[in-house]
Amino acid sequence: MTKLRILTYPDPVLAKKAEPVAEITPEIKQLIDDMVQTMYESDGVGLAAPQVGHSIRLITLDDTGPKERKNPMVILNPVFSDCTGKKESEESCLSLPTFTCKVNRFDSVTVKGMNEKGEDIEVKAEGLLAIILQHECDHLEGKTLVDHASRLKRTMYDTKVKKWQKD
Repeated sequence: MTKLRILTYPDPVLAKKAEPVAEITPEIKQLIDDMVQTMYESDGVGLAAPQVGHSIRLITLDDTGPKERKNPMVILNPVFSDCTGKKESEESCLSLPTFTCKVNRFDSVTVKGMNEKGEDIEVKAEGLLAIILQHECDHLEGKTLVDHASRLKRTMYDTKVKKWQKD
């Protein structure tokens, strides 16, 4: 397994809508293994394929992570249904170093998709797991946390990123 490089904002791959996964090839299986390892080694609780340069509809997550690592999940081509309730969540992202912002999320969601074996799965989630699912699926739509932030907060972060790129 290989730790992958995580793309950071404003990389254009992060702003692109990801393509569905047509079949689970040996390359996709390797990508899944590498993404899970990268997620844990980066102290994350979720990772979407676009964050590692693959514009496909694939997410890995573990709501017990990054320390416990008891519930690793893989979902290909996730689709939401039965989204209920509202919750404000303070979030950060591996692709947005030092950035945090409050996001309005659903409190409870159901996600349908495929697991790494190509089997249909349905995940009913609430609380932290529901938030992680929504956050990672945002990446599949080409959205990052800066898209949820106020114009002022986004401008301040853009300024900081431009300074880092010069240094």
